[in-house]
Amino acid sequence: MADHYQPPDWFTRRVFNPAVAGLTRLGIGVYGSRVLEVRGRKSGEWRRTPVNLLRVNRAEYLVSPRGHTQWVRNMRASGGGRLRLGRRVQEFTAIELEGQAKLAVIRAYLKRWAWEVGRFFGDVDAKSTDEQLLSVAADHPVFRLERR
Repeated sequence: MADHYQPPDWFTRRVFNPAVAGLTRLGIGVYGSRVLEVRGRKSGEWRRTPVNLLRVNRAEYLVSPRGHTQWVRNMRASGGGRLRLGRRVQEFTAIELEGQAKLAVIRAYLKRWAWEVGRFFGDVDAKSTDEQLLSVAADHPVFRLERR
């Protein structure tokens, strides 16, 4: 398993993510944003981070543009979590996708959010070939969500 990870810069950690998370907690989804809550794999405490919820063909997905982040590691250990938008909380089970199964989801994710996260995918974008997408897919975990 790859351990690719691109940590957020100061602005993202201190301004952007808190602003998006705050709006989302108030019930204002910023272009599909939700607050992801996942139990810590060591502490068991709930950890929160803003994410972009992607819907493709009636299925819901989370993609980690920064790679194998803490929320990804926690999700693998816990097998699920909660998505929050305002007071609405939805629990889910997460199934991690592998290889070719990730391509359509990554392509849709880049099509929708390239303006925000495209830099984390290098030279790959929504119009890239399957082979090009596959070359970076291992660096970007993808989870399909099943609501409880």
